[in-house]
Amino acid sequence: HRLFVMEVGRDPSKGAPHRIPPTQIPVPPEAASDFPVSLVIDAKNDVAFLLTKAGFVYMFDIHSGKTMFRTRITQETMFVTCAQASTGAVFGITVRTGRVYRVGLNGANLIPYIVNTLRDNDLAIKVAGRLGLPGAEHLYTQQFEALMGAGQVKEAAQLVASSGSALRTPQTIARFQQIPAEPGAPQPVFQYFSTLLEHGKLNEQESIELAKPVLQQGRPQLMEKWLKDDKLHCSEALGDLIMPHDTAMALSVYLRSETHAKAIQCFVQRGEYDKIVPYSTSVGYSMDYSSMLSQLLFSNPQGALDLAKGLVSADGGPLIDIQATAEAFLSSNRVQETTAFLLEALKDNKEEHAYLQTKLLEINLIGGAPQVADAIMQNGILTHYDRAHIGKLCERAGMWQRAAEHYSDINDIKRVFKNSHQMNPEFVVTYFGKLNREQSIALLKDMMSRGPSNMQVCVEVAKKYNDELGSEELVKVFENAKATEGLYYYLGAVVNFSEDPVVHFKYIQSACMLGQFKEAERVCRDSNIYKPEQVKEYLKNAKLPDPRPLIHVCDRYDFVDELTEYLYLNSLLQYVEVYVTKVSPAKTPQVVGKLFDLGANEDFTKRILMAVGTACPVEEMVEIAEMRNRLRMLQPWLEARVATGSTEPGTHNSLGKIYIQMNKDPKAFLTNNMFYEPKVLGPFCESLDPSLAFVAYKKGAGECDDELIKISFTHGLFRDLARYLVERQDLELWAKVLTKEEGEEGDIDAEKESQRRQLIDQVVEWALPESESADEVSCTVKAFMAADLPGELIVLLERIILQGSDFSDNKNLQNLLILTAIRADHTKVASYIDQLDNFDAKDIALICVSESHMLYEEAFTIYVKFAKPEHTTDKEEQIEMQVLAMGVLVDYMKDLDRAKTFANQVDEKPVWSKLGNAQLEEKMAADAILSFISAEDASEYVRVCAEANEAEIYAEVIPFLKMARKNLQENLLDTELIYAYAKTNNLTDLEKFVNGPNVANIQNIGDRCFSEGLYNASKILFKSINNNSKLALCHIHLEEYREAVAAASLANNVSTWKQVCFACLKASEFRLAATCGLEVIKYPDHVDDVVTTYSDLGHFDHLVSLFEQGLGLEDAHIGIFTELGILYTKHVPEKVMEHCKVFFSKLNVSKVVRACERARLFKPAVYLYMQDKQADSAVKTMSEHSSAFDNDLFLDAIVKVRNAEIMYKAVSFYLTMHPMLFTRLMEVLEDHVDHSRVVNQLRRTGDWALQLGQAYMKTVQKENLSAVNEALNELYIEDEDYESLRKSIDKFQNFNMIALASKLATHELLEFRRISAYVYRCNKKWSQSIELSKNDRMWKDCIDTANESADEETIEDLLRFFCETSEKECFCAALYTCFSHVRPDVAIELGWLNGYHHFIMPFLVQNMRQTYERLQVLEKRTQPPKEEDAQDQIAQTYGQLGGFGNGMLMLENGGGMGGMPGGMPGGMMPPGQGGIDMSGFGQAGMPNGMPPGGMMPNGMPGGMPPNMSM
Repeated sequence: HRLFVMEVGRDPSKGAPHRIPPTQIPVPPEAASDFPVSLVIDAKNDVAFLLTKAGFVYMFDIHSGKTMFRTRITQETMFVTCAQASTGAVFGITVRTGRVYRVGLNGANLIPYIVNTLRDNDLAIKVAGRLGLPGAEHLYTQQFEALMGAGQVKEAAQLVASSGSALRTPQTIARFQQIPAEPGAPQPVFQYFSTLLEHGKLNEQESIELAKPVLQQGRPQLMEKWLKDDKLHCSEALGDLIMPHDTAMALSVYLRSETHAKAIQCFVQRGEYDKIVPYSTSVGYSMDYSSMLSQLLFSNPQGALDLAKGLVSADGGPLIDIQATAEAFLSSNRVQETTAFLLEALKDNKEEHAYLQTKLLEINLIGGAPQVADAIMQNGILTHYDRAHIGKLCERAGMWQRAAEHYSDINDIKRVFKNSHQMNPEFVVTYFGKLNREQSIALLKDMMSRGPSNMQVCVEVAKKYNDELGSEELVKVFENAKATEGLYYYLGAVVNFSEDPVVHFKYIQSACMLGQFKEAERVCRDSNIYKPEQVKEYLKNAKLPDPRPLIHVCDRYDFVDELTEYLYLNSLLQYVEVYVTKVSPAKTPQVVGKLFDLGANEDFTKRILMAVGTACPVEEMVEIAEMRNRLRMLQPWLEARVATGSTEPGTHNSLGKIYIQMNKDPKAFLTNNMFYEPKVLGPFCESLDPSLAFVAYKKGAGECDDELIKISFTHGLFRDLARYLVERQDLELWAKVLTKEEGEEGDIDAEKESQRRQLIDQVVEWALPESESADEVSCTVKAFMAADLPGELIVLLERIILQGSDFSDNKNLQNLLILTAIRADHTKVASYIDQLDNFDAKDIALICVSESHMLYEEAFTIYVKFAKPEHTTDKEEQIEMQVLAMGVLVDYMKDLDRAKTFANQVDEKPVWSKLGNAQLEEKMAADAILSFISAEDASEYVRVCAEANEAEIYAEVIPFLKMARKNLQENLLDTELIYAYAKTNNLTDLEKFVNGPNVANIQNIGDRCFSEGLYNASKILFKSINNNSKLALCHIHLEEYREAVAAASLANNVSTWKQVCFACLKASEFRLAATCGLEVIKYPDHVDDVVTTYSDLGHFDHLVSLFEQGLGLEDAHIGIFTELGILYTKHVPEKVMEHCKVFFSKLNVSKVVRACERARLFKPAVYLYMQDKQADSAVKTMSEHSSAFDNDLFLDAIVKVRNAEIMYKAVSFYLTMHPMLFTRLMEVLEDHVDHSRVVNQLRRTGDWALQLGQAYMKTVQKENLSAVNEALNELYIEDEDYESLRKSIDKFQNFNMIALASKLATHELLEFRRISAYVYRCNKKWSQSIELSKNDRMWKDCIDTANESADEETIEDLLRFFCETSEKECFCAALYTCFSHVRPDVAIELGWLNGYHHFIMPFLVQNMRQTYERLQVLEKRTQPPKEEDAQDQIAQTYGQLGGFGNGMLMLENGGGMGGMPGGMPGGMMPPGQGGIDMSGFGQAGMPNGMPPGGMMPNGMPGGMPPNMSM
């Protein structure tokens, strides 16, 4: 096998593609026949992974083609692989087990493997350099030294570049810098840096070393290029080098290196103050901005402003105090900058900035820039300032409008508005919208009181705020100021929209006062709001020269009489004529009536009427004239209207009344005139001449019928009325005169009855004989019928029909005669039927058989008469009449025998069909069948079959069904025929018919026969349609079990199998039942039915055997295995465990477990719980039933439970039932339980439980829980094991230490009391610890405790105690140990008082040495500078005073103090930093036993001098 590597798709212009010779793949001997299955490329590391069929993986270097590693990772084949681009790893899945493998490059071990195993140093160097892997450092070093020794500088530089970080050190740079340059060639160090730049990016030291010579040569553009190409490592030192040459480039370096302080210095130096705050905020850098602002304020105010704006606009909130900054700007008299700053700072308009907002406006108003303040207020960006104060300032500055905006008190507002003439009128109008109603009215009154100069603006205010202020109040303001003109203009603007009567009245009044009569007239004419009485009275009293406003008011509100009287009495007659002709002609009658009352000249009145002409309403005018007896005066006017072609009824009515009164040919007028109203002239004529009234009413053409009848009855005009009634042909009118009217008690009025009889006689004697119109005769007959006058009607009709007339053969009249006889006299009907031939036979016959008459014989006679040929020629109509006659016999007379006789007489099929239907209705099924056979009518086969089934005449119905099948192919016919054969047990004909052609529903009839127990017939039917399911049931009922099984196998459905199975089982056919049962239990839903049936019958062995056979079924399901397991628990318990183990995967675990528990078979139940991963239930079962307990199984289950409470129950269970296994249980549960709760559980159980759990608690004490620590400490105290207690306290201090110390303080053993003192000491209870140690004479403990406390008072008390007890050595040891905390005067005093001079001498010597060194440091710090450095020192001092360093701001991250001067590391260390060791006085790891807190300011350890000893 060989590996081929070749680059594909390379652009030829970029050179030849990469290609290497084929390399041999090292296949192991044991896999000689192995072959590759996939090749995956790791593009990240340029490595190829080859996977083979035998599970080997090969790793190749793509650049060289060499094999770097080979191993076998699996015995299976990986059928699919893929690469992960982010890590370079390869994933693969095996064929059979589906395991997923991840293969990747182990960079830490690759190079050592190549070096030590493959021994290919060249490959190791190349791979390590390309991938930057460790392990080849010594190889690089060896090769580098060889190249440097040979003088191959360029090759050495390339080696360093390819070595990753192995050789790129300062030492390497120094080696190249030490090599002298050859003449005409670049320096080696530049060659080195050039090679590194070609390969990638320089590190920090390389970047700095390269920058130094480049900047010295004045070539910063190279640095800029390298920075853009990201070839240099940016650092603070590199930025410092670039800073003197290029600030922008240095800023870029500082930003990349995150040197925030230097970056901000660059911003300051470049004047980019607006960038400082965003940068500081983005990087989270804090600095002292106040000092920077203070410095910039004097040198660069604009820069200070930019910086301040940025500081107050920072995202997290202002970084400076706004008020202090503003005051700083003001202190420098920078009003403009202060304004700009505050505008930026206060742009959020917060309430807490109210003072600053006020200050901002104040400095501009007072400082001579009111226009700025005005602009600020105009923008409305500030709303929380002191408005009253600013208002006063605005007023002083002459800003009247702004002052008014800020005042709320009405007195202040009035004062400002004294200058309203200097304000913008629009502002004044708008300002009123901000005031309440009372303030607005008061201000308006004040303005109006100052003269007419404010009237125009006040009018505008009143117009705009009319709704808010109220028109009533505004009118009072203008009236009080006597500003009629202003009132007129104000009301003129609102009157068209106002609905206030006062507004309209006042406007009319002001218009009249100002002579604006046209406006007054317009409002009086168009307005609907004003009060008419009030306006009318005002206009009448005003006596205006132009009365038109009054005319409009009186005309609109019907004050016509008053208007007429006013105009007449004031000699304004021309306006009367104008009024009636042009304003309101319709009201002429009222004007004329009033003129009549006033006694005006008739000529003037007639002239007015003629001038108005047709515009004057006639009826009203005539009525007024009649009331005043002046009707004849209207004749010329009325005749003139008629002459103009007027058709108004009122005109003609009036003219008619005049003619009737004057007896000027009134009948001709009433007869010929088409426009008068009869209802008007008729009553007018009744008192004068009734005949004229009859003519007038008759002219009404029906409108005056009631009046006409009344006058006819009153004056005996019966003949005229009879003729009128016949001619009108109106049934309603006939009803009015023919209907009898009853009195209150039901008696008929004799007078009215006499009048009615006279009218009827006139109709019979004169009206009808004179008439030649059939419609008139017909309408009259109908009227008599409607009036319920049958006797009179019969006489009338007999006279017309029987006595001979033009209407004798009239069909309608003959029908009417017979119908009237039917209704009034039944005895005459038969004779009329015999005498008359031209009437509607069918309709008359139907009326005869109706329930109200029941003339059945007459109807039968009509049908029989008209069924004869002489009356009906059409054969079909004859048969129809015969059928109808049969209907009368069977439907009404119910005489079936007479009907059968009639049918035999006529012998027509429809007649027989009618008879058959009747016989069916009467339940005479056999006779009906014969009738239908005679009629050959099968239409009623459905009813015939139903009646035959009900009567059970199956033999009789067979001929009918055969007859019906000749013409019909209906499912019901064939079905009923089959059923009849079955019921008559004619199985031969049945089988023949079924096998022949038919359309019967075999399934339904088969089910019907089956349900009725006709199993032989059912068997034939089901067999014919292959319904094997039903066929099997038939065999069962016939006890043919083998045939039933055969049919079930053909049907092959579970319900059939189940029924056959249960039938065989009941018949003790167990073999057949098992055959069927196996087919049933294939279906899970029917397993329970099989089990229930077998169990109910007690065949348990056969049931178990059935399910055992079912295990061998090809499609055996989980229900079979589950049910067999349940049966085993009931009947064969010894097989349960084996069954569960063999078939666990095929069981319904929950059902089998419940069965096991019911049978008390707990071991199988536990096994099933465990296999089903129900560890909770398994543990519960083993805990509750000892027979199921198994320790290993219990421990395996307890760690898998989901309910943690079960673990704590298991603890109690083991403590109670298996205490010797408790430790093992807790080893298992260590990572799963709350140890504090377990310890509390042990405490509640008893002391013996704590002893039992001691080993467990020691194991879990590493958790450092208080409950565990306290329990173990109690056990240690009880066992008097002070060593273990001391170790426990040292390692685990999470418990109530004070309580333990108090408990041990009185212990009888010394070591326990020492532990008590130690605990007090750990809790900084120094006095209690020292007292305990004193009592036990543990002086070393006392000294260590006092030293650790670092409390001078405590140490001094201990020293005095040692002096009192003459413990000299302890006194000296305490001075030595507590040197850092003992005041020299105390030591000297105690030594002098007690004579311990020699014991305090070491302390004094050390103290003097320390004092000397501190003085020496102070002298060096304060000595004057040398002469040659004086000027530089002075300049530096002044620079530092201003906060500048090197000409720029000195910025620090925070305001803390700097470090100690050189040579002084440290300072005082916090006490208690070292661990406490009670084994001796000296501190471990500290020189001369000094404590760690005793470091001196000069950096020396705080012990004795090196040359001194105790």
